[in-house]
Amino acid sequence: MNRNDEQICLAAVNEALQVIGSKWAFFVISQLYYGPQRFNQLRRNLSNISIKSLTDILRHLELYKIVNRQVFPTIPISVEYSLTEKGKEYRTILLQMREWGEKWIATPDE
Repeated sequence: MNRNDEQICLAAVNEALQVIGSKWAFFVISQLYYGPQRFNQLRRNLSNISIKSLTDILRHLELYKIVNRQVFPTIPISVEYSLTEKGKEYRTILLQMREWGEKWIATPDE
């Protein structure tokens, strides 16, 4: 790998980590794999998350085009969140992280 390839690699990995680097990003992405969900539904499914944290992470994931926010003109207004195509591709990354974690997970006696 030459220096230019290394820089491209580091930039790409950094971009991927920016998306899932926060505490809740992985959990929100994982929940949305089950299908679109409204804010309160997501909040219930992520029982420990605060309203502010969920709002912040959804905005973050929207910014990176991982999550789509769709507003329905009902009374009151309904908002639904779903994964974009880009967001759905994170499944591969997350599954590889799982495989790595399962292979190398440390147990307390090791």
